[in-house]
Amino acid sequence: MKEVPVKLIALIAVVVITIVVLFKSSITINSGQNGVLFQTFSNGVYIDQPYDEGFHIIAPWNKMIVYEVRQQKISETMNVLSSNGLEIEVDVTLQFQPVKKTLPLLHKEKGQQYIEDIVRPAIRSATRSVIGRYTPEEIYASKRDVIQDEIDVETIKIIEKQYVQVNEVLVRDITLPPTIKSAIEEKLKKEQESLQYEFRLQKEKKEADRIKIAAQGKADANRILNASLTPNILQEKGIEATLELSKSPNSKVIVIGGGEGGLPIILGNQ
Repeated sequence: MKEVPVKLIALIAVVVITIVVLFKSSITINSGQNGVLFQTFSNGVYIDQPYDEGFHIIAPWNKMIVYEVRQQKISETMNVLSSNGLEIEVDVTLQFQPVKKTLPLLHKEKGQQYIEDIVRPAIRSATRSVIGRYTPEEIYASKRDVIQDEIDVETIKIIEKQYVQVNEVLVRDITLPPTIKSAIEEKLKKEQESLQYEFRLQKEKKEADRIKIAAQGKADANRILNASLTPNILQEKGIEATLELSKSPNSKVIVIGGGEGGLPIILGNQ
């Protein structure tokens, strides 16, 4: 059997080593991801910048840690206490993402478990803090938007310096204990009925005032008219009316001075 030349063996070895090195040195970062380079024989985490998506060649002894940098979300359902110590169930969702430019610092200082170590505790803490400011009545009576905004602000305060960006906090549901909810609904119902009763009373009072004012105005007008109708004025008006009637084409007989107060009497037919 013919022996394999030493040069051929060496060439094969070089090719194999090259393939292994290339395999260990090449990495593809997918869309929506960034990479953090860990330099084994240098300064550890390369903090100058992250590696964008695409194909990269690194030294085989180094390591690339890949992070999701698109928006992510976590949901939490928790029982928290209101300002008067009653237990409220709150369902919240936090939308967030790592800050790209500080991704190496996030990896160096917080690690790949940053969601469980930073993000989830932050939304829990913020929710407990905000709900603890309100009574169940305030929470029930259209405070959800205010609570959502306050949880958002509180969450940002907690994690804004930890290389994570808060995009939005959504309060999906707030559940009060059934007995508390029933009591609040009954109270609101009675308050609504009371407001409706007050409204009816005010409406009726306004109508009564209107009628009173109208009657008073009519009485005042009659009083002024009666005061102005002296006998002389009435006689003058009667004469004017008689003259107008005498001008009509219908046949008639006029008796001068035969009426009450000396007014003429008109006798006639159509």
